[in-house]
Amino acid sequence: MRLSPARRAAVTTAALGLALTGLTTVPAVAHAKPVNTNAPVKVNLTVQGPGGQLFKGKITTKGHDVTTATGGTHKCDGTNGGANPSKVPTPTAALDDAARLNYFAWDGTWYASFDDFSVDTIKGVSGGGSAYWNISVNGTPTPVGGCQFKLNAGDQVSFVWTSF
Repeated sequence: MRLSPARRAAVTTAALGLALTGLTTVPAVAHAKPVNTNAPVKVNLTVQGPGGQLFKGKITTKGHDVTTATGGTHKCDGTNGGANPSKVPTPTAALDDAARLNYFAWDGTWYASFDDFSVDTIKGVSGGGSAYWNISVNGTPTPVGGCQFKLNAGDQVSFVWTSF
């Protein structure tokens, strides 16, 4: 059966129309709003020195740049050392926020090889050669540095002067 040129044009147009209709009815993909992994969280922070408690309070924090007299200014937002793919609240950022808001000093040395601070002194109390500031979250020492560990709302963050 041979189609006339007019009929062939009509069939071609109909086929093309069906094909295009099929392409335009593909369901649209919903784009999810990205989650803000560095949203501020409220944590409970305790600083325990050799002679007793130096600070205890609720702190709202998120990952941010931290500046110390000894270490200078460096990021402290959980991306340090590739620990997290995006910025998150961290224990050292929480300590920094507590110190700023409550007018006490802390200092730390920056170690580029670890991409993190070592907390050396809080409120004039130094670890020196016989002790260090241990960081724990919810009673467990952090397996990474204080600028690498991700905090969640309600976490119990502790900096405890610990002798060797």
